[in-house]
Amino acid sequence: MYLTKLWKNTEKRNKEKNMESIKILAFETSCDETSVAVVENGKNVLSNIVSSQINIHKEYGGVVPEIASRHHIENILPVLDEAVEKADCQLKDIDYIAVTNTPGLIGSLLVGLMFAKSLSYANKIPLIPVNHIEGHIFSNFIENDIELPAISLIVSGGHTDLYYIEERNGKIAVDLLGETLDDAVGESYDKIARILELPYPGGPEIEKISLKGKNILNIKKPNVEGYNFSFSGIKTYITNYINKEKMKGNNINKEDIAKSFQEIVVEVLYDKVLKAVNKKSVNTLLVAGGVSANKRLRKKFEELPENIKIYFPKMEYCTDNGAMIGAAAYYKLKNEKNRENIFVEENVYNLDAKSTKEKNKR
Repeated sequence: MYLTKLWKNTEKRNKEKNMESIKILAFETSCDETSVAVVENGKNVLSNIVSSQINIHKEYGGVVPEIASRHHIENILPVLDEAVEKADCQLKDIDYIAVTNTPGLIGSLLVGLMFAKSLSYANKIPLIPVNHIEGHIFSNFIENDIELPAISLIVSGGHTDLYYIEERNGKIAVDLLGETLDDAVGESYDKIARILELPYPGGPEIEKISLKGKNILNIKKPNVEGYNFSFSGIKTYITNYINKEKMKGNNINKEDIAKSFQEIVVEVLYDKVLKAVNKKSVNTLLVAGGVSANKRLRKKFEELPENIKIYFPKMEYCTDNGAMIGAAAYYKLKNEKNRENIFVEENVYNLDAKSTKEKNKR
């Protein structure tokens, strides 16, 4: 009953101002970035504040979940204050609050989710739960008018997924085509970087030194059916190669190994995308997630047929950020003609966080 009244009050307020102007306050705390953004109409980013923990986790060679969640607790209020101030608005100007509730590190997710729930309830602002991966998908919608249908490739530290997106019955439908069966591509970059004794995060380091290397290993592509991915075999091959060379007393050329690794990863991603765009007969490709910032990957996708229009987010929207969550929430609202369903049927105040280990049904 409370949620129904909450929706009706918001609906009345929106009609009184302008239904074309919807401001969403969005929270993203799924991993190690604390981010809060204010997004208007899914495209106009009034603020997008990100507090990164990279320097904190660097000494451990990766994200430590307990440390990440503790820093979210410390950062979320000052990041919120900065986001609202930069957007030049107050909570009374906000129409909806959006928050990532899945997938991610459970402790990190809970910080953002519980904070957003409290803020929503106390200020009588409806809450919209958002899937983190959908945030990455809609990051490309922020500055672009996307023509559907499209193929969307999400490549990040925790995810490697391929989606088919189309308009269906007046709504944007997102269908999972394939996913990694083991390591995510960003995770693989970090693991290879650790083996090569490169600093964390490994992706930018491997990309940098690969520019001076040669593809000496010519690693075979994993034989994975359909649109799924597998990177564990590539990682194992390189690990075994390094160990054998060390046992022989040979020097390891890090640049060549980095180049060999990056080339096979890019080839695998390219081949799956090419297969999908051909099979689904689409002319639009959306690439998003932290690894989409990789210059070699972007260059490789230029080899796709000329009729394929390729979109990458701005660099600031590649990694985890609140703006993409605000954009995804906006399109979630647009999908629901009876928007009350978002709040009542999902019973958002009883909603819990879900980790990356739980299967993400779409």
